[in-house]
Amino acid sequence: MDLNYNLVEGNLLINNPHATHHGGVYQCIATNTFGTIVSKEAKVQFAYLQNFSRKPRNTVSVREGQAVVLLCGPPPHNGEIKYSWVFNRRPSFLLQDTRRFVSQRTGNLYIAKVEASDVGNYTCVVRNMMTNATVYSSPTPVELRRDAVMAEYEPKIEVQFPESLHVTKGSSVKLECFALGNPVPAITWRRTDGNPLPGKMKINHSNGVLEIPYFRPEDAGAYECVAENSRGKNIAKGQLIFQSMIAHNVYKLTVANLQWECRASGKPKPVYRWLKNGEPLVLEDRILVEGGRLAVSRINLLDSGMYQCLAENEHGAIYASAELKVVASAPDFSKSLVKKSMLIQRGGEVIMECRPHASPRASISWRRGGEFLKDSKRRTIMEDGTLRISNISESDGGRYTCVARNPFGTSSSTGTLVVKEPTKITVPPLSVDATVGQSIVLPCEVSRDSSLDPTFKWFFNGKLIDFNKQDHFEMIGGESAGDLMVRNIQLKHSGKYVCMVHTVVDSVSAAADLIVRGPPGAPEGLMVGEITDSSAQLSWGSGPDNHSPVTTYTIQARTPFSIGWQAVRTVPDSVPGQMFHATVIDLNPWVDYEFRVVAINNVGVGEPSMQSKQIRTKAAVPEVAPGNVSGGGGSRGELVIQWEPIPEELQNGEEFGYIVAFRSLGTTTWKQTVLASPDASRYTFRNDSIPPLSQFEVKVGVYNKEGEGPSSHVVVVYSAEEVLARTLSASEIEVYWEPIPQTASSGKIIGYEVLCWEEGVQESDAEMVKVTDTVALLSGLMGSTLYLISVRAQNSAGAGPSSPAVNVTTKKPPPSQPPGNIEWNLTNSKIFLKWEHVKAMGNESEVTGYKVVYRQNWLGKSSVVETNRTSVELQVPSGDDYLIEIKVLSGGGDGSSSGPIRIPKMSIVLDGLFFCLFTIHVI
Repeated sequence: MDLNYNLVEGNLLINNPHATHHGGVYQCIATNTFGTIVSKEAKVQFAYLQNFSRKPRNTVSVREGQAVVLLCGPPPHNGEIKYSWVFNRRPSFLLQDTRRFVSQRTGNLYIAKVEASDVGNYTCVVRNMMTNATVYSSPTPVELRRDAVMAEYEPKIEVQFPESLHVTKGSSVKLECFALGNPVPAITWRRTDGNPLPGKMKINHSNGVLEIPYFRPEDAGAYECVAENSRGKNIAKGQLIFQSMIAHNVYKLTVANLQWECRASGKPKPVYRWLKNGEPLVLEDRILVEGGRLAVSRINLLDSGMYQCLAENEHGAIYASAELKVVASAPDFSKSLVKKSMLIQRGGEVIMECRPHASPRASISWRRGGEFLKDSKRRTIMEDGTLRISNISESDGGRYTCVARNPFGTSSSTGTLVVKEPTKITVPPLSVDATVGQSIVLPCEVSRDSSLDPTFKWFFNGKLIDFNKQDHFEMIGGESAGDLMVRNIQLKHSGKYVCMVHTVVDSVSAAADLIVRGPPGAPEGLMVGEITDSSAQLSWGSGPDNHSPVTTYTIQARTPFSIGWQAVRTVPDSVPGQMFHATVIDLNPWVDYEFRVVAINNVGVGEPSMQSKQIRTKAAVPEVAPGNVSGGGGSRGELVIQWEPIPEELQNGEEFGYIVAFRSLGTTTWKQTVLASPDASRYTFRNDSIPPLSQFEVKVGVYNKEGEGPSSHVVVVYSAEEVLARTLSASEIEVYWEPIPQTASSGKIIGYEVLCWEEGVQESDAEMVKVTDTVALLSGLMGSTLYLISVRAQNSAGAGPSSPAVNVTTKKPPPSQPPGNIEWNLTNSKIFLKWEHVKAMGNESEVTGYKVVYRQNWLGKSSVVETNRTSVELQVPSGDDYLIEIKVLSGGGDGSSSGPIRIPKMSIVLDGLFFCLFTIHVI
């Protein structure tokens, strides 16, 4: 009679609830004309959340790379709460990820691997989801120890779910799992029985929580959380047990017996109680309870009512309800009519059910039209009243009526049987071989009843082909054909194909195998056996032949000196597909090799095997002599010998070097020297007594630690020819040399070619001057420029070898500024000239003097006077015009001219008087 309570359509409404008066256990009792049942118990508790202690929390010191667990220690509370953490008093909560996790069971913060950025203060936040109250803990300081950095270690699962957990139907279960480790472990979930995880499953962003909502029996089983990093892995396991209650409604006649079983699972094992109409069941002689089993014998109308089975253990209680209805009635088809129309193929079988509601149970008979049916070879009326007809023919079509009788009456229900022609596959798919890249069609054509529309489906290795998602498959054909086209066939398309045709009355199928032939797969297990200086024994295992036998194997090799992989010679020359070993030959000694094997079949060349480990062939005496042996040039008294060095891959061993031998042409004794350098390509023999351009026979051999190898062919090399050169000016160089002695071998020397080219220019682009003497003047050159000069003799057969190039630098250019401020005067037959001194620029030759050039008229003969002063007196006859110009003299040659100065004859003064006519300033 508490006014705080109100009953609203079965719901109990508590106004202004108070913990003292209204906390406790409640049950709902429901009653109608059929009986009474009670609900499961409902417990009312009041949510609250107290404050954290204000006591400061201790500082946590941790090394970088180490894990840390920060304890929350929530205050007293009741009701669902949620845990969060705040870092450094930031307004937002700490975000969880694969490295940081907050357990909603303990409230603790787990950091799998501490980083420098984790240093700071951490505050645990607890929120009551019912009252929305929130409290904050004192901050926990985290500091970084500097004494060391934590090494890597395998995962350790710190947060894990129970080994067994009972879950009721429809509830939501959350499993927590988080691991510490360095590197940060990755968390994955799986079922140990191999079944896929439920599709409704949810995994949070850190993978640390697996949630299964709306729990069902199929969700039960063993679950695993796997934490793994590069150092190892750890596994946590748990069993989810479906906690259920199973009960059955049972309908029995008077004087019948009732067996009613109630089953529930739980740990510890549940205890059972039975209720009738909400009250404990009263036991008597004919009513027995044994565990979850209820037995009632000699049922009467008073036994009707609502029964409840209650299973309970320390974790709670669950109820299952059922009605026992004791009735008597005539047969009734209103809820279970005979199927109105049944389509069946000719030759097939039909089962017609007859399930009327009757109490007591009705006897069943069947009639077709007006004729009652009896059992025959093809027709059988089964014990439960079902009519079965096999090997159906067209004559079996028609209306069939089920008749049901009991002491309280008779009733019937009628359905029609329609017989259709069976569907047959007339053109089935045939097994076929195909090659990778081809396209084929697998046929599937049917004959069918004209009134039925067939549906074609194709299965590949037991799975239905989805033509919207499979690019390689397409179904083609008309109404009675569903051919399958497979385009651009790949190896993965090998397998069994099934064409299945459905109609409303039957279903037929036909299967075929498709074998796809492709290039072989990679050979396996390549091993290198015995190794010599030029061979290696290889063995391997066969890879997949992809339905086309391997015909041959090819061996490929790679060295540090090769460009990619190259085919090598083998014994046998062609390795057949049934042979899994070969000897590689013609290898270079003392070279690192890697090998791989490639299989070939009639389809093509397969993928190569994994390369072998790197091996080195044994050393041997060198087999290749140096090439392009030549020489010549150098300074006076030198014999220069050159050759192409032997590549490293042909040196055949350690301590490789060259043996250089030479002798004067016509002599028999060889002089030789050893060069212990594999990179040597030049040797110079010096002897001042060697005449220029003397002829020598030369050969170059090779050796290594194993012994001496071959020598090159003998060639003739000339000794050096001496060439001298001197700079005359900024634009001229004088070159001279000693003549070549006339010998029978050299022939008559008819001249010389002098080559001259600037530094940085190719010798092939040099300027050439031909002379018959042993001196040449090169002009038209640029000042302050380095030139290279060489000379070669010429006879009737052509030009000989060039002498070594001589470096010569031309002098600085002469001053570019002409003499200026020129003044002149004359008396009788004397002309006096005066000018300013010219100063050379930094890149010009110093002034050494001046040159005065004068002549009568324009066509007169010029006279020259040189002086190191800036004035001069000229004796000239009178009576004519004079032209005069002044040039600068320098080591680089003549400088710029002042330009012609004209002195006219009218300016001559008579009677011995001196008269200055004018002064000319030339700028």
